[in-house]
Amino acid sequence: MTTPPSHAPGNHPVPDGHGRNLFETDAELQSLLALYLPDDLHTHMRPHFVRLGGLAGGLLDDLAGTADRNPPTLEHRTRTGLDMQRIVKHPAYVAMERLALSEFGLGAMSHREETLGWRGPMPALVKYALTYLFVQAEFGLCCPVSMTDSLTRTLRKFGSPELLARYLPTLTSLDFDELSQGAMFMTEQGAGSDIAATATRALPAGDGSWRLTGDKWFCSNPDAGFAMVLARIDGAPEGLKGVSLFLLPRRLEDGSLNHYRIVRLKDKLGTRSMASGEIQLMGAVAYLVGEEGRGFVQMADMVNNSRLSNGVRAAGLMRRAVSEAEFVAAERRAFGRALQDMPLMRRQLDKLRVPAEQARTMVFQTARALARSDAGEKDAYALLRILTPLIKFRACRDARKVTGDAMEVRGGCGYIEEFSDARLVRDAHLGSIWEGTSNIVALDVLRAIRREGSLPVLAAHNTALLEDAALPPAFAAALAHSFGRACALAETALQEGGGEVLARQAASALYHCTSAIAMAWEAGRTGSAERMHWARMVLWHRVLPRDPLRPDVPPAQWQALPSVPSAATATA
Repeated sequence: MTTPPSHAPGNHPVPDGHGRNLFETDAELQSLLALYLPDDLHTHMRPHFVRLGGLAGGLLDDLAGTADRNPPTLEHRTRTGLDMQRIVKHPAYVAMERLALSEFGLGAMSHREETLGWRGPMPALVKYALTYLFVQAEFGLCCPVSMTDSLTRTLRKFGSPELLARYLPTLTSLDFDELSQGAMFMTEQGAGSDIAATATRALPAGDGSWRLTGDKWFCSNPDAGFAMVLARIDGAPEGLKGVSLFLLPRRLEDGSLNHYRIVRLKDKLGTRSMASGEIQLMGAVAYLVGEEGRGFVQMADMVNNSRLSNGVRAAGLMRRAVSEAEFVAAERRAFGRALQDMPLMRRQLDKLRVPAEQARTMVFQTARALARSDAGEKDAYALLRILTPLIKFRACRDARKVTGDAMEVRGGCGYIEEFSDARLVRDAHLGSIWEGTSNIVALDVLRAIRREGSLPVLAAHNTALLEDAALPPAFAAALAHSFGRACALAETALQEGGGEVLARQAASALYHCTSAIAMAWEAGRTGSAERMHWARMVLWHRVLPRDPLRPDVPPAQWQALPSVPSAATATA
């Protein structure tokens, strides 16, 4: 009988990077955080980034895999027959909830005066950097985390003092046994993205509260402590002007469940760890948020915040996929060489890195715009208003391809559910659907240009980055010329008589040019030759026309820094 061969973990032919610290092995993230964060905040947060990076590459990744294989279930009655619905979550998911919401405070840190030992509200950039690390292990839970943050933001912005006094403490608590999560119940079967077709009804109860009746078709985190709900007040006009926003608590003042039922849970392609369901409102008690008939405008603030979070999550998924591909390419040997030493593999890895790094840059740029907007800086809201749908549209679409192509680097093992690759592919497909499909979000780019005057603000922003980047004249000119053409395309898309058919093309052009300019600026500030190389690749591969029958080499005069082998990143 032949004894099967054994291999020590260090030289096993199937590389497994489980246990790596996903922060410490990411040199680009470290340099970008040092660039974008104030020195004192960066120094304070670094131990927390290191800790979460270790969790994401180890324990959190294990919990995510277990929760993905053991999705939540819906129980309608207790064992004694009481009608008390509850969603049963696997302990692995609950452990991740504790990490995200309690230990790291991801859903509350923007609304507290102290989190992780930092006094004052945590800047958005820190929140998104932590989310970026967390989502590299677990995507599904990041939806409730984002909705909790966004609901709290919307309630603080539009809610009455009475509502804030009653409910804000539980939304901002870090005590796991006391904190509440958030959700938004917006989608209806007949409405979908057409909010004007909302059919859920709201009737005044005479005591300051309202009663909601109707069906909501796709509600993630359906057992959340609170949900924002769109409904039409009886007698209100048809269309968007008749839709109002309401806060729906899961439990009433006496502790009993509110008057709505979770009809069933969805059997989803991805995000299987987190429950999504259908809701039937049966005279549910709710409270008006803001003004009657302004529901869409007020909910738009929550949706835009969630769209930015979607872009962050897509960027994180791509980074994890690229990280796995880089590790396999560095450790796997075939035909007598490491995969990363083969020219075609080096090219393949760069084609994965480019969209992943674009998204990462746009996360930092948009988070900075959000902070400036919240501080009331001139033109910052208009900039945020266009950057948000740009990253939601393009990064979420790119994630679908990057995760699939990265899985190919691992080969057959990548197709096996024991590794993270397949879960990344499944989860990545949600980003382009959640909070607006690609068509809806591309049209929102045009809406930002038309209503907020965002295009000249974006142009001024990019011009300032170019002037501060100290690039070779030929490369700077190519970036500026391309962005000018992207703006012209967007202006054409605004024209009546069918121009909006160009919405997706224009949104992609603006995203690619903006990210290339910002990446070149970052490279100049951090001294990263790799980042400058990727900025050139964005312009060459994703913007400019190329002859597919000619060798694929960017112009020599674009060179800003000495070219470095792409494999340098793979060994990080």
